[in-house]
Amino acid sequence: MGEVIQFVSKSERERERLIREARAIYDSIFPSTDPIGEQAGTHARRNDGSSRS
Repeated sequence: MGEVIQFVSKSERERERLIREARAIYDSIFPSTDPIGEQAGTHARRNDGSSRS
């Protein structure tokens, strides 16, 4: 069967890069207490009760 090729604009790629960079910075400041939950894609809860995605 044929392949589906999706166009991703330069601005969308930049947006995704900035999000990844911001998450990396956040994770370096607030390390995850549940690395298994992070790998599974679930929402991790920090000890202060806030949730992150």
